[in-house]
Amino acid sequence: MHGEGSEYGLLPLLILLGATVAAAPLARRVGLSVVIGYLAAGIIIGPFGFHLFRDPATIISIAELGIVMLLFLIGLELKLSRLKAMRRVILGFGALQLIITTLVLIPLAIYGLGLGLAGAIVASIALAISATSIALQTLEERGDLQTPYGQRTFAVLLFQDIAVVPILALIPLLSPWQISNGTGFWSGIEKAATIGATIAAVFFAGRYLVNPLFQLLARANAREVMTAAALLLVIGTGFAVQQAGMSMGLGAFLAGLVLAESSYRHELEADIEPFRGLLLAIFFMGVGMSIDIGVVRDHWEILL
Repeated sequence: MHGEGSEYGLLPLLILLGATVAAAPLARRVGLSVVIGYLAAGIIIGPFGFHLFRDPATIISIAELGIVMLLFLIGLELKLSRLKAMRRVILGFGALQLIITTLVLIPLAIYGLGLGLAGAIVASIALAISATSIALQTLEERGDLQTPYGQRTFAVLLFQDIAVVPILALIPLLSPWQISNGTGFWSGIEKAATIGATIAAVFFAGRYLVNPLFQLLARANAREVMTAAALLLVIGTGFAVQQAGMSMGLGAFLAGLVLAESSYRHELEADIEPFRGLLLAIFFMGVGMSIDIGVVRDHWEILL
């Protein structure tokens, strides 16, 4: 450690591992999801608990890779043909959920919270979008991800992730300054074009470049090289899509989708899986650390 309270060193790592080991069985023992256990552990060891960690953002930024890897593995299992078969559920059911939930929440935000129309629209859209990481982790630990309702839930979550881009492009249009200036519309068009080009590049690289690259690396006969290449592929794709304006998780999902037909699919899955579970656990603890108990106490009526 570099000093007392430092979050870089051996002791913080031991605390995180110990909390992970304790949280999951305790949550199971009382009949709760392990996600709840990790969130509770984060609150206890975080800045609003025993102050063992002071900067949750540092942990979350690294552990968020667990979500990226989870979505990559889901993409590997889906395949493009299966996703194509789900297109009606994704575009139909997903769009209905987002639109209907938003329309129901807008009057509640206006008359219940006293927000103006623009504020009510933004708040309602935000509340209509789910936490993909929590929903997918809960489905997976219950073994329900491959069930019909699990697939419909995933379709809704995928549509929400895709819809975030046009939503972020359109929200500035609610501003009177943007309406009079007109820059919001052209900014949205530019962002959409950038995202389209990035996704096309991901599909091209996955289809024509990845297999030859892995064939070349396989000749080195070094397992750590293949593991490093798998991590580079997942994180690099997620980073590229994030730079274009979408989430890292969606970028990793697209990479998994393209590589589902690859001859190295099972090897990629075996290399990524060990990292995914532990990083997800640490991510949820980081989220727990960031929960300000004082704010929850002072605004519990609005939150409820």
